[in-house]
Amino acid sequence: MRIHELAPFLAIALVAAVTSALVSRAADEATASASDKTQAPAVRGAALPHPPVVLPGIDVLEQSGFAAVRGKRVGLVTNPTGLTADLRSTVDVLHRAEGVTLVALYGPEHGVRGEAAAGVKVADGRDGATGLPEFSLYGATRKPTAEMLSGVDVLVFDIQDIGSRSYTYISTLAVVMEAAAEHGKAVVVLDRPNPINGERVEGRVLDPKFRSFVGQLEIPYLHGMTVGELAQMINGEGWLGRMGGTASGPASYDAEGGGEGGPGGLRCELTVIPMRGWTRKMDWAATGLVWTPTSPHLPRAETSLYYAATGICGELGTISIGIGYPLPFELFAAPGVDARKLADEMNGRGLAGVYFRPMHFTPFYGAHEKRVCSGVHIVFTDPARVEAGAVQFHLLDALRVTHPEIPRMNPKRAAMFDKVCGGEGMRTRIEAGSGADELLAHWREGVDQFRAKREKYLLYR
Repeated sequence: MRIHELAPFLAIALVAAVTSALVSRAADEATASASDKTQAPAVRGAALPHPPVVLPGIDVLEQSGFAAVRGKRVGLVTNPTGLTADLRSTVDVLHRAEGVTLVALYGPEHGVRGEAAAGVKVADGRDGATGLPEFSLYGATRKPTAEMLSGVDVLVFDIQDIGSRSYTYISTLAVVMEAAAEHGKAVVVLDRPNPINGERVEGRVLDPKFRSFVGQLEIPYLHGMTVGELAQMINGEGWLGRMGGTASGPASYDAEGGGEGGPGGLRCELTVIPMRGWTRKMDWAATGLVWTPTSPHLPRAETSLYYAATGICGELGTISIGIGYPLPFELFAAPGVDARKLADEMNGRGLAGVYFRPMHFTPFYGAHEKRVCSGVHIVFTDPARVEAGAVQFHLLDALRVTHPEIPRMNPKRAAMFDKVCGGEGMRTRIEAGSGADELLAHWREGVDQFRAKREKYLLYR
């Protein structure tokens, strides 16, 4: 039989083969949808031009076959920063992981998907992408309740921190660990880099009398640790049970509330999944990882150090630090300031690694909303040499010297300022007219002792 005579039979055979394949595929897809989530298409990661130097904890967990959570019912504490190195969501990775049952999501300040503004309470809900219940840890309570934890074997924490005590994600870590200890749940922390680096330690250790959600842990303002290392310290030092909650139920945490809390001494069943490739000297740029904004006013990794250099000033209630303008935490200004005079004063002080240029702007919202502000734009010319506290308190002192008529503090903000500072000593010195040298002498006390204390909890060199 010639080729052209075979054509009708070949066509029939081709149609039959295609039909059979389509039917088989449809059956496979139906079976996968009904009974096997691991057959769902994997989320494709970003095609990065250069592989990152550092692998976050979620990547290490995935490469292990999810050994730490396999066979467990998992509650995931996360937000948009919970990503693999190729930018896949930890929610999606665990939701599709074979042998892992993801049963609930828990969101910190700003929410699981990052939709809420700073300080705005977030309600419970249901995640639109997965259909999972979504519990807010920045709403009616800051600490998981027994009801929130029912049906969960292990709580997985995967959130990028920025290295400052007042940033609330490490407070969420602490109260999650405390709830786990009280209710017999395990905790797995997926570690991530400290974006500033692991060597920089600055600021007074928190006075426990001023404990609040903007300062839960007895650590300096800049602690130089990763979230995994902090988790080990929280557990190892017996700090659980001091966060303001009780074994019988959670406190309704508030930044203005707080206090010394309970006696402590609780410990949870803790596993830390370390990163691969990270060393203490690395800032974020050295990791090769893509930065995802940790909150609305932290658009760049570099903003982490600016936050440490001006964030406390923002609590005074009299200064705009750029919130409501495209340079968050990079400005120091107020109506009526002589920008050139303040810039000259600051540049004359010879602070390492930083330059101050005159700046005029109008905030769209925040402090001095829609009013013209004048002051300085803070430019880190050599971030490794910058002492964040020196920038902050020299700015306050320079304002006192150049503009004694402008108040440095709104008395209504005193309580919040104390909580962010971790004690009342900075405020009382500012109110007494202390200069930068006296402010910094007080601010630097206890740093060496903390360095020694943290040593046994460090995972990286």
